[in-house]
Amino acid sequence: MMMSHEDLVTDDDGVVQHAGNPAIEQRRLEAGEAIVPRADRAVIEITGPERRSWLDSITSQAVASLQPGESTELLVLDPQGHVEHAAAVVDDGSALWLIVDAGDAAPLAKWLTMMRFRAQAEIRVRDDLSVVGAMRGGDAFDRIVGAAVRTGEVPAVWADPWAQVSAGGWQYADAAEHPGVDFAWAEAIVESTDGLADLPIAGALAADALRVAAWRPRWAAEVDEKSIPHESDWLRTAVHLNKGCYRGQETVAKVHNLGRPPRRLVMLHLDGSESVLPARGDVVLDGDKDVGAITSAARHHELGPIALAIVTRRTPADASLVVVSGDTRIAASQETIVPADAGRTADVPRLTRLSRRKQATDPRA
Repeated sequence: MMMSHEDLVTDDDGVVQHAGNPAIEQRRLEAGEAIVPRADRAVIEITGPERRSWLDSITSQAVASLQPGESTELLVLDPQGHVEHAAAVVDDGSALWLIVDAGDAAPLAKWLTMMRFRAQAEIRVRDDLSVVGAMRGGDAFDRIVGAAVRTGEVPAVWADPWAQVSAGGWQYADAAEHPGVDFAWAEAIVESTDGLADLPIAGALAADALRVAAWRPRWAAEVDEKSIPHESDWLRTAVHLNKGCYRGQETVAKVHNLGRPPRRLVMLHLDGSESVLPARGDVVLDGDKDVGAITSAARHHELGPIALAIVTRRTPADASLVVVSGDTRIAASQETIVPADAGRTADVPRLTRLSRRKQATDPRA
């Protein structure tokens, strides 16, 4: 399903990359004037009276008491605590909707089906539905809400919880003003985009630039076979530290309470004199030492070329790094997201701790 637009540029998977000018698209997206067709997303529908309690028992997030219209996100971990799947979650009162990266829909649905046992829950991938994104607070958001699927009490619209620490979560980033507080992203599950054809379109390049600037991790980008939630500050919204037992919980608790994540997420401000933008997987060097890799990179309309990277915990926070992209070496300065001493026992300023407690009282604010 594709909306007509003469300037749309898509990749081989049909994902709209831009509509002519990514910088202008970013500004329109921030202003709530544009929508993003998400062909890189897929939808899983879960129905049945035990859908919430069952999903609560096997994932990182507390969803048993999720009310119609409430949004959250969850992770599926392996027994060692590594991230295997991630999903945006919203319940409309009749069905629980999961929005996932397109390449993960079939594997996640298969795993959920295997874990259902006798639970009264039915899982199916909804290939007939699409996902459209927009920033909350503008006309574009109002329009996608109007177009969203509604099988229960409320439309199936996921409001990204990244703007603040969710109940039961924990923030490692020790930033006076976390850039995520202004990231008012939302995604609607729709049957048709015919009623949205008159809205300006922003592509994946614009959406990703705003995500990277907000330090927001994504499964298809920041996750590899070694990833644990702590290293990308994902305890902030995707993990409930006080819920019951689930696979991988022992690692989550142990690293948070006693240890330090072996790697950490950083934001890189890249030297703009080079026209090359790094690709996912490009090596990050501290001097001659390989200390990590790029996970996401983008050109932000205000910040310029930026990137997220996973680096070793021992990488000095003040180190001047270099990104190797093909034959090009790009100088990069760090902005710390996850500190090297991240964990419950880290010395965090009291004011930040108080702010976290206040934020955690209302996960939907």
